[in-house]
Amino acid sequence: MYVCGITPYDSTHLGHAATYLTFDLINRYLRASGAEVRYVQNVTDIDDPLLERAKRDGIDWQDLANSQIDLFRSDMVALHIIPPTHYIGVVEAIALVTQCIEKLDEAGSIYKVDQDFYFDVHADSEFGSRSHFDRKKMEELFAERGGDPDRVGKRDSLDARVWLSKRAGEPGWESNFGIGRPGWDIECSAIALHYLEPDASENFSVDIQGGGSDLIFPHHEMSAAQCRVLTGKPFAQSFVHAGMVGFDGEKMSKSKGNLVFVSELISSGVNPMAIRFALMQDRYLEDRMWSSKKLSDAQFLLNKIWLALAMMEVAPTAPVISQIISALADDLDTPRVIEILSNWADVTIAGASGGEAGELSRAIDSLLGLAL
Repeated sequence: MYVCGITPYDSTHLGHAATYLTFDLINRYLRASGAEVRYVQNVTDIDDPLLERAKRDGIDWQDLANSQIDLFRSDMVALHIIPPTHYIGVVEAIALVTQCIEKLDEAGSIYKVDQDFYFDVHADSEFGSRSHFDRKKMEELFAERGGDPDRVGKRDSLDARVWLSKRAGEPGWESNFGIGRPGWDIECSAIALHYLEPDASENFSVDIQGGGSDLIFPHHEMSAAQCRVLTGKPFAQSFVHAGMVGFDGEKMSKSKGNLVFVSELISSGVNPMAIRFALMQDRYLEDRMWSSKKLSDAQFLLNKIWLALAMMEVAPTAPVISQIISALADDLDTPRVIEILSNWADVTIAGASGGEAGELSRAIDSLLGLAL
């Protein structure tokens, strides 16, 4: 499983938390089913937003990246997110990236514009087939999400940069393509193909490629296209995307100034398990709104479950665990999971018996990551 990580120029917000919670639940379910999971996540520790923020604040870009990576990791620990098998920064993977660009060059799928190098999307005959957008929508999203469709000299407006030549005042690394730094998409292609160690006998390079729904295009489409050229086969068997999180009826974004940060919630005294439980109230693939009521509802439900688990006699627990597993197997139906637990708590508090609280508590911890 490969999940795209953060660009470490700001704190972990609830959109990040919802995404990594989604893949934590998948990871937990797969492990519980007996699968061995190799999970890789990158961190884009060299990119325009990071450099711009560091310049604005007058600090070293590496110091900024390291501080935000540390904060992100502490937030993930607080939320009981199982860490990936490999957590790889782009800076430490530059050699892997340039090797992949060299292979793309050998395949005739990159070309030069001024001193930069671009991936020719027509090198992949299946380009566009994963995201399922028409040409107009792809061009719109490419312009919105970091692409440069209007650059003169490109063969196709959707072609993505794989190597950016060094700009004044910015870091750069030696390569056969000059001193510079990688483009965004090729970073993930290189890290995924190296650290997930794809089996040459399989029909796909990896089982699951994941991230937020804002990565469907161009990022995941472009990475998959590059990987197909590099390996000669489809990249991922399944593409999984978590929905976006808004706040009180509006899209949550840095430009709006309405981001809700995990670390700030925790510092204010909010139980991290309540944050996790609140984010489970909606299906992972749906866009959803965050509100103070959602958080208070989650804390109320947790308190009820805690109360039930602390009782001397509890309602039967084995059927509840089976129902939770079935709900998770149904495309992570977490609202159903919450309903199951709430109903069990109500029946227990009403006086039902025949269950084992410890059995259910362990299942909740293992499958849902909720420490009760």
